[in-house]
Amino acid sequence: MRLDFLAAFAGVLIAVQSRVNGELSHRLNNGLEAALFSFSSGLIAIFLISLFIPGIKLGASKIRQALKQGQIPAWRLFAGALGATFVAVQTNAVPILGVAIFSVASIAGQAGASLLIDRIGLTGGGKKAITWRRISAAGLTIIAVLISVWDRIDAHNLSILALVLACLAGVIVGIQRALNGQINEFSQQSFTTSLLNFVTGTAFLLILFIGGLVIHKTHFTPLGNGPWWMYLGGVVGVLYVAFSSTIVQHLGVLTFTLFTVGGQLIGSLIIDLVIPTHGVTVSWYLVSGIVLTYIGVIVGGSNQSRRARK
Repeated sequence: MRLDFLAAFAGVLIAVQSRVNGELSHRLNNGLEAALFSFSSGLIAIFLISLFIPGIKLGASKIRQALKQGQIPAWRLFAGALGATFVAVQTNAVPILGVAIFSVASIAGQAGASLLIDRIGLTGGGKKAITWRRISAAGLTIIAVLISVWDRIDAHNLSILALVLACLAGVIVGIQRALNGQINEFSQQSFTTSLLNFVTGTAFLLILFIGGLVIHKTHFTPLGNGPWWMYLGGVVGVLYVAFSSTIVQHLGVLTFTLFTVGGQLIGSLIIDLVIPTHGVTVSWYLVSGIVLTYIGVIVGGSNQSRRARK
């Protein structure tokens, strides 16, 4: 199957997870608890999957061997903590911004960071030069963000803080993708990489949540009534990490990000039309921003996709 198609599908998963986790956060009125529930439910899901896929255990043993031989630094195995940070921001920002605005803002962060990540070869799949074509693609994506939110840049309609955090979340997820690409290079089993992510991510969020309870900065809210799909964020996350950790090795972070944009923005636009976040509307500014982002995909991603398929 074509890698660009799989990357686009990974983008749809991001949009779905954003809406699911955002709804859970809104119902609980507690973004940190929503993020913890998402990761812990994903951990349970990947643990159950590991009972039926023997290769996951083999992948874990390969990672342990790589650690012993010094082939991969131990700190890179904590990519899941970056993913947990992204989900924590996601669960707080989506109820404010909506899925589509959060998507384009985080994509801007990903595009900018991906240029540097690919240049230093952090994915483990080789270094990729910073060319004018790749700079143009990233630049178009960032301009697309400004166009998308243009009609909401005022004190009443748009939280600047939430928008900035969404961009930073994009930087974080770009780094996570690169680290997962390296981990997957040694595990050779995408679900092993996913399992490691959810173990470290859940532990990280649990520490934050307990710390918040101790200093009275957060609270525990029993899971309440709501649509059944708001509990599926963890399962969607498992699939996303498994897809992305494999594909990013071949496409590189920037090209993967650009093709992911296609699925993510179209998915988020449909979600905001069909089951919108309360108070969020879809404007022509947003649609125009999505079209411009697709131009960035064409400019920066098509050539790399052809190389990956050869």
